[in-house]
Amino acid sequence: MIQEMQEIVKMHGIKKVYSNGVIACNEVDFSAYLGEIHAVMGENGAGKTTLMKILFGMEKPDSGEIYIKGEKTVISSPQSAIKNGIGMVHQHFMLVPSLTVAENMMLGMEPRKKGIMVNYSMAKKLTEEACKKYNLHLNPSEKVFNLSVGSRQKLEILKALVRGAKILILDEPTAVLTPQETAELFIELKKFREIGITIIFISHKIHEIKEICDRITIMRNGRVMGVHNVSDVTEQQISKLMVGRDAILSICKSKCKPTEVVLDIKDLICYKNDGKVAVDRISFSLRRGEILGIAGIEGNGQQQLVEVLTGLSSKYSGNVKICGNNIKNKDVHKIRNLGMSHIPQDRMSFGVALKASISDNLISEIVQTKEFNGRILMRIKKIKEYVNTAIDNFKIKCTMMKQPVSTLSGGNIQKVVVSRELSLATPLVIADQPTRGVDVGASELIRNKLVEMRDNGSGILLVSADLNEVIELSDSIVVMYGGKIVAFIEDGSYVSEEQLGEYMLGLASQSEEIIRGVMHV
Repeated sequence: MIQEMQEIVKMHGIKKVYSNGVIACNEVDFSAYLGEIHAVMGENGAGKTTLMKILFGMEKPDSGEIYIKGEKTVISSPQSAIKNGIGMVHQHFMLVPSLTVAENMMLGMEPRKKGIMVNYSMAKKLTEEACKKYNLHLNPSEKVFNLSVGSRQKLEILKALVRGAKILILDEPTAVLTPQETAELFIELKKFREIGITIIFISHKIHEIKEICDRITIMRNGRVMGVHNVSDVTEQQISKLMVGRDAILSICKSKCKPTEVVLDIKDLICYKNDGKVAVDRISFSLRRGEILGIAGIEGNGQQQLVEVLTGLSSKYSGNVKICGNNIKNKDVHKIRNLGMSHIPQDRMSFGVALKASISDNLISEIVQTKEFNGRILMRIKKIKEYVNTAIDNFKIKCTMMKQPVSTLSGGNIQKVVVSRELSLATPLVIADQPTRGVDVGASELIRNKLVEMRDNGSGILLVSADLNEVIELSDSIVVMYGGKIVAFIEDGSYVSEEQLGEYMLGLASQSEEIIRGVMHV
């Protein structure tokens, strides 16, 4: 229950037009009460992230006003926002991995001895006090790179709270958490609500909104479509307000009909940059016509596995074959030419050339083919037709195909990556977090396309932190923990998120005999 109907933050008439002409926020009104958990939902490009960046001082509005506790306030920077009691925990954590918990916690506000030397013992003490006060327990001396994803998120939240945040913006806070970690986070968020902290909760997971939020503001095309008590609207109504139509909240797919092996892995050992083992002698195979899901908390070897399969890392031993060809000593280009496409987890670093246009990014893999490149000149008409079809099919929200990719929202950048990779129709698709940070409509589109490719004979290796996605899409599921395969679920439709969560946390494991089934022998 909301303690008081006191408006702690109010944004009135907020308008933001980017230099490319895109209207991100169009006369938006938004408010949140003291001690409530308020959801903000909308498709990618709907304006919700821009609105929250304006509240946190990361973007400047072209017009509009902001009121904090009833007083008109100018928020010109994140530092200004923090001074006004606003904190933001980003989807991609802003931590320094090589520093300790205490050092990250006190960064920029370090206690000092005689005003000169950093007082590390005091930093640890202040960190311990904050952990106790907010019931988010961490070891102050632990290096951040050793923390689990859930613990890193706790640290980000604590960083905001110790800086005096009374309004806490959480951007996709459960994107990388197990059901157990999500449940733990929700318990703490409810406690924050009880002590009068206002939480603005950005998420694409409608069932989570229904579970924890008091009210919801829904945005579409830069405008507010409505503000509702969460208890008064159904999941389907929320979805329709977001996308303007009834979205399908579950994937319909027929039973898979796998054929020959397209990816064969035997005794694979992968290494981290520091030389430590990340993947510990795993073996499995993937066949054409099936989706094999890899479930696991981030940091249990999935990243290194994908890096080896896609040619981004050569730090491994064992055998990996794609379409019968050993990939040892092959670079990214040669591996892709074997028949592999890759939707990378980090779309900004590996998915797109940010300064290049949407068109150039979409055609980068096919521009040298005879269909699009003549002996002397490129076939411009063909390229335009291809790009326009890709933009239409994947509903990429843009003003023109020559628009730089960097001007798109994160979700629309993801659509560019997915459109390019899935249009190649390769025998093998490595889909690493394919729908992370995208809205319900885009998720539906991407997931259906993956099923379509499976039905057309591609083998899909799906790596996802979204357990619902893994269960909905996968024909079979491999669970990784500590770099090993700890479970193999032959039929993904017969497992719950809770069961997967137990395997992912190392609380349960299967016998080696059952796990050997993943080799299809």
